[in-house]
Amino acid sequence: MTTTDTPVEHLDVLVVGAGISGIGAGRYLKTSHPAKTFAILEARGASGGTWDLFRYPGIRSDSDLHTFGYEFKPWRDEESIASAPRILNYLRETITENDLTSHIRFHHQVVGAEWSTDQARWVVDVENPETGQRHRLSANWIFSAGGYYRYDEGYTPHFEGRERFTGPIIHPQHWPEDLDYAGKKVLVIGSGATAVTLVPAMADTAAHVTMLQRTPTYIMPVPKKDAVANIAGRLLGPERGYAIARRKNIVQQRLIWSFCQRFPKAARKLIRFINAKALPEGYPVDTHFNPPYDPWDQRLCAVPDGDLFRSIRRGDASVVTDRIETFTERGVKLTSGAEIEADIIVTATGLNVQPFGAIPLAVDGEPVSLPDTVAYKGMMLSGVPNFAFAIGYTNSSWTLKIGLLCEHFCRLLTHMDHYGLDICRPEPSDPAMPKRPFLDFGAGYIQRAVDQLPKQGDRMPWLTSLSYHSDVKLLRSDSVTDPELRFARAKTEAVAR
Repeated sequence: MTTTDTPVEHLDVLVVGAGISGIGAGRYLKTSHPAKTFAILEARGASGGTWDLFRYPGIRSDSDLHTFGYEFKPWRDEESIASAPRILNYLRETITENDLTSHIRFHHQVVGAEWSTDQARWVVDVENPETGQRHRLSANWIFSAGGYYRYDEGYTPHFEGRERFTGPIIHPQHWPEDLDYAGKKVLVIGSGATAVTLVPAMADTAAHVTMLQRTPTYIMPVPKKDAVANIAGRLLGPERGYAIARRKNIVQQRLIWSFCQRFPKAARKLIRFINAKALPEGYPVDTHFNPPYDPWDQRLCAVPDGDLFRSIRRGDASVVTDRIETFTERGVKLTSGAEIEADIIVTATGLNVQPFGAIPLAVDGEPVSLPDTVAYKGMMLSGVPNFAFAIGYTNSSWTLKIGLLCEHFCRLLTHMDHYGLDICRPEPSDPAMPKRPFLDFGAGYIQRAVDQLPKQGDRMPWLTSLSYHSDVKLLRSDSVTDPELRFARAKTEAVAR
């Protein structure tokens, strides 16, 4: 690899990632700070993030697009649980409509960033993943919008005897374009959102699809089309209709989550009743659809129009709850002694968490240890100046929080411009404040990486909110200043405003 000797380009804001969060950040910057210079760096060769990366059959949202979409851009499609191509088209329309194309730089992977307090700026090392060529940029702010999982590698646990299987073994994150599964027996290992999407999508073509799960997941059928949203759009127009549908679905999501948290036994019974009605008579619901944990201890899986249950009723798909003892030449042998034969095995076993794109950060020559930091308002890190990040909700639509974070970030920039401030650094007033994981969530992909993540505190502004309505007050209505947010000018002592 080589580093060029060209002069270092300086920008006001460097956005990392051209997925749904980075595109949104670009639009908010363009609208609120049209005079500021910014670039959106994307390591891959295309925009859209997740929605361009994943190519497995049936890939779709598991949230409705009236809340998963941007507040500023109505979702006009009749299907509110939408396929990846429709979402990707929506995101690229957003890029075009907001003149963001010239701001996106593809094949720009950030491989390191160091903050200089004296200069009040970040120096960022950028690499072209295809050529290895490196160069540097500097920026007043970094806005990390790359999500929290690795794009280059999905999670696959160790499977005994894996090398014995004679057919293809595929992780959904690396789906081959030429895979032919027509008329073949497919085994999907996993029970999360990817697995419940793959099974009905493949069942229409495959000879049979088996979903093998170690532990059941809560699964709820949801309408693919939102009748209220579509009627509101036709009667009131796309802007007002979208706003009404969005408010309705925000309240609906919160009520469902709150009900599950307050009345877990009743919620479990209700979900079981709905599942039993959707499955064949006499189906062993408690074996395959009765998780050992309470609803919303992990995310509920949505199946549009009950497509998974429909595939099971038709006999095109089946669910097996057991553990794998070993792979065999023809499939997998289970601890119960049964064997599942397969021509193709799909390991829908999850993601590898990678916070902030695994970018090594340093402040004045000292490496930043993420587990030693505390998240401020769910968008900045203690002790790390002029660094913001976008992490959405785990109990609701991701983008609901992203929009609020982007708004707050832009208001923070306005405040600093008004007072001639250069540096913004969160610092807890009580270093001994009790802490817990930033993503306090029971999903396996989070638990595997919990020791690599920042922490959250036990009080605001160090407590990461899971409530949209609370965040509307905190991030949209309340002041951007706080006693535990320290401002400074370059080469001066910290000042509070």
